[in-house]
Amino acid sequence: MKVATCSAPTNIAVIKYWGKDNVGLNTPMNSSMSITLHQDQLRTTTSVAGGSRLQRTRLECTINKRRRHLHIVSTNSFPTAAGLASSAAGFACLVATLAKFYGISKADEEYPGQLSAIARQGSGSACRSLDGGFVAWQKGERPDGRDSIAVQVANEIHWPGLCAVVCVVDDTHKDTSSTIGMQTTKATSPLLTYRAKHLVAGRMKTMEKAILERDFETLRHTHNAGQQPVIRLVHRYNEQAGCVQAAYTFDAGPNAVVFVEEQHVQQLVSLVHHCFSTPSMMTIRSSIPINRTPSDALLEQMQTNVESGTTFKLPHVPNSIKLMYISRVGGGTRVLLMDEALVDASSLWLPSEQTLRYLATAAAAAAVAGNLAKSKTK
Repeated sequence: MKVATCSAPTNIAVIKYWGKDNVGLNTPMNSSMSITLHQDQLRTTTSVAGGSRLQRTRLECTINKRRRHLHIVSTNSFPTAAGLASSAAGFACLVATLAKFYGISKADEEYPGQLSAIARQGSGSACRSLDGGFVAWQKGERPDGRDSIAVQVANEIHWPGLCAVVCVVDDTHKDTSSTIGMQTTKATSPLLTYRAKHLVAGRMKTMEKAILERDFETLRHTHNAGQQPVIRLVHRYNEQAGCVQAAYTFDAGPNAVVFVEEQHVQQLVSLVHHCFSTPSMMTIRSSIPINRTPSDALLEQMQTNVESGTTFKLPHVPNSIKLMYISRVGGGTRVLLMDEALVDASSLWLPSEQTLRYLATAAAAAAVAGNLAKSKTK
């Protein structure tokens, strides 16, 4: 029995992909750009098992008229379908693991970016999770979608001090899936088409320049606006500092992601904990040491407007943030050792201590597996 296991990161878009140009090819209406988060905090792990002895299967595909049985198991270290790009990590991991299983590398691609294009077919933003650092997903122009692929703008060590604070408000499945949301927006909003045609190209150039120059001020101005309490806190934090120290964004869900440079992580996290903590200890998962309690000087500074002498009331919404992840910029997919596999090669035993989930879309998984295997047999 052959087993391959890989892990993949999630990514957070700073120029959003929203709306499909070609539903069948899963190509986007506009290009997008994202930051890959570190796998220490947020990752998907996937194992693929197969062999002549495997008669029962979780996935069956026909390749060159031969039936192949595969057993695929996947797990997330973070909430699934909650607006944290779990599908991106999931399908990037599936492609990486199947590529390892079939012995396919980038050198075996029929055209540059083929693995990226295959990942895109499972979940659009999955192509951005194959690589680490800062990644651009190019919309592409070809009718077959071959040039709708992700390319790395800068690697994970380019901006070593940049961090993401992920504030999980709701870890349940979001009410409206990204696909349904995109279809509804495209059908009802002429502004979506205007954005794709007239705004995104310029913003992509601005964002790429900001990343390459490590320009946090410009990074902040590309993000979306809103009125949630965490947004008020970020705006106030920047006001009292007299400069931009934090920048927020949201993906398809209620969970805020705040980008901040490492020297400001302690202040921001302690303020979030102060304003939104639960009666029990809020879970904080971080590779950076954190003191949960803000200093008296910081609280006084946050609550006093020096110029006017007026008092700013900090938001206080207990129980609103369940947990936080603090992540640096991370690398792309990894090949894992056998002792990290989710299945046992001899018996296909599933470790009971793992919280396992099978990939939700068997049809998409079968298409990915078929494409990869065809690449190997050609």
